[in-house]
Amino acid sequence: MIKKQRFPHLLGSKWTAKQTTWGWRHFQVINRKNQGQWVFAEMVASCDPQVRFWINAQQFKDRSLWQPGWQTLDEMDQRDEELDIF
Repeated sequence: MIKKQRFPHLLGSKWTAKQTTWGWRHFQVINRKNQGQWVFAEMVASCDPQVRFWINAQQFKDRSLWQPGWQTLDEMDQRDEELDIF
């Protein structure tokens, strides 16, 4: 039986940080690494390819830290307001 891969669509995905991270908000996953039960993603800033760091992929599930895709601040604020309504 084939073992199911955790975070199968991680590589190449784009993310927007809710807080400025290393001076930027927009990042793309360029590499992944499995270490035991953990999956790590290597992030690169979309506007500065020299800004790179590794992050535990589990953090992408926390919408207060990361939003999927590249979004403007207005789009993120609008999404937060929609979530507050419910």
